[in-house]
Amino acid sequence: MSTAETPYEKAAAQAVDLGNQLADADQEADLWDLADGLLAGAIQYWFYARQPCGDPQCEECSPLCTADLRLQELLRIVEEMARSSEYFHAPTDFDAGRA
Repeated sequence: MSTAETPYEKAAAQAVDLGNQLADADQEADLWDLADGLLAGAIQYWFYARQPCGDPQCEECSPLCTADLRLQELLRIVEEMARSSEYFHAPTDFDAGRA
C-alpha cells in the first residue's frame, strides 16, 4: 500500500482483500454469505464509530444524535457507494439493454 492512501482507501482495500482471502481459504463457501458477513461487520463498526459523545450541545454529533438519524446517514452513504461501484451494473442484469 502506498503511504499516500487515506485511511478510507486502506480500509476499503483491506475489506476486499479479506473477502478474497476467505473465499480462497474455503472454496465451498457461498460468496453471498461471505459478502453478507463482511457487510454485517462493517455496519456494526460504522455504528460503533458513530456513537454520539453524549454532550447534547455538541454540533459535531448533532446530525447523528439518534439511532434513526444514524440509520438515515448509513443508508445515504451505502446508496452513494453502491451507485459509484464499478460492479453496480452487470451485463447480466435483467434490465440491461441488448443490441
